[in-house]
Amino acid sequence: MSDARVSENAIVIERTFDAPVNLVWQLWTDPEHFKQWYGPTGFTIPVAEMDLQVGGKRLICMASPDGKMKMWTTGEFTEINPTSRLAYTESMSDENGNIMDMGGDYPTTTTVIVELTEEDGRTKMTMTHEGVPADSPGASGWNQAFEKLAEYAGTLQNNE
Repeated sequence: MSDARVSENAIVIERTFDAPVNLVWQLWTDPEHFKQWYGPTGFTIPVAEMDLQVGGKRLICMASPDGKMKMWTTGEFTEINPTSRLAYTESMSDENGNIMDMGGDYPTTTTVIVELTEEDGRTKMTMTHEGVPADSPGASGWNQAFEKLAEYAGTLQNNE
């Protein structure tokens, strides 16, 4: 189940996963798990570095299906409440984490907020990506990533 709310300056997606909240938290915060689901269908994550503490840095590389295009983002964790709330900034960057100005109306820094609640062994997630319009391609990318997250979570649970 997925619900994208329309907002002029934020993507808001609500989704319920058939997975316990501890697992969904790990999928967001453990770099090896994050690499398995993040990004639109067909994209891979060759690099995911996360220093999971407030003020800790993130550096993510997302590669296109053919591997020819690599998009780097960097950011900083601004809030960490284990298994319930995660917030971090996100900026386009180079491979060294140097922030790049994308020009135009695209903000240099956006904020991602993930809120998780356990409901009968399942996890309700609300993800807000502030600074990115709901009608942007980013909304589709997030929804595709969450399809991958749901599938990966199911695979992990079946292998327990």
